[in-house]
Amino acid sequence: MVKKSLLTPERRSFWNNRSVFVTGGFGLLGSHIVEMLHEAGARVTVLKRDHVPSSRLFETAAGRAVNVVHGDFENYFTIFRALNEYEVDAVFHVGAQPIAPIGNRAPLPTLRANIMGTCNVLEAARVSPLITRILVASSDKAYGPQPVLPYTEEAPLKGTHPYDVSKSCTDLIAQMYYNTYKLPVGVTRCGNLYGPGDLNWQRIVPETIKHIIHDEEPLIRSDGKFIRDYFYVRDAANAYLAFAENIDRPEIVGEAFNFSTGNGMDVISIVNAISKIMGSGCTPKILNQAKAEIHEQTLSSEKALRLLGWKPEYTLDEGMTETVEWYRNYFKEKRASETGLSDACLS
Repeated sequence: MVKKSLLTPERRSFWNNRSVFVTGGFGLLGSHIVEMLHEAGARVTVLKRDHVPSSRLFETAAGRAVNVVHGDFENYFTIFRALNEYEVDAVFHVGAQPIAPIGNRAPLPTLRANIMGTCNVLEAARVSPLITRILVASSDKAYGPQPVLPYTEEAPLKGTHPYDVSKSCTDLIAQMYYNTYKLPVGVTRCGNLYGPGDLNWQRIVPETIKHIIHDEEPLIRSDGKFIRDYFYVRDAANAYLAFAENIDRPEIVGEAFNFSTGNGMDVISIVNAISKIMGSGCTPKILNQAKAEIHEQTLSSEKALRLLGWKPEYTLDEGMTETVEWYRNYFKEKRASETGLSDACLS
């Protein structure tokens, strides 16, 4: 399948030879941002804490071309050195402990990484004179439960669980650095991301695809009625670049933007949509175990359309079809490596 091109001549001109630093570049969203920046001609430096050989970044040309700084964003001096040594112009801080159930089990490392990590990145950027733009990843979870749907950027930030609270704090800290120091920072709040490269099997999309590929019944940990936006990761990466490209405009800098589809779906519906795309008649098993999560969240991206001209390029079927194809190839190659069979043997 040929991917849609999201790189205009203007985008290539903007990023060509620009030095960019990305945290979380080996993760789901970060790997797609890095790939898009590399394709646009940027000189990308990625922060790497753990070696995760299954990261999809390694299968891309970008993964073979980026500079790698070893360390984590909880160490201020690692960030400070990287920004100055690589003469960084733009920062994408998308690294975090991103999994809500892990945050519930281990709140302290989640809070430390997501809150103090953000402080370290922004403080290092504040004293690095070449920085012209910084994007900080917040989340729709930063809003906490809200009485009015869809959420707009004017809704208050009131996370209630550890991951949600860490993102509320991340968001406010970024705004503080703009309001106090005029740091050229912007905040992104995205819906539930899915797409190629997500190997966190607790998330509903990869777990469902995995079960169907292996002829197993999909599992739903909640009651199946939780409502979320499902947002294709390449649309999200495109949104990040569009935001960063415009951050020097006075009506954009210091602002927070929602990025999502507004296609709120319950969990049962998204599982059924995946099953249909994969040609499966599997019936999901509802475990009804997930409790400490927000029941219903959808985002309005009207502000992004009005001020950035951004809107999603992918339908759910298009994004999910690309995603399913990636996982089919992933498991095919995984089986081949485990059994020593060639791809020809598996065809």
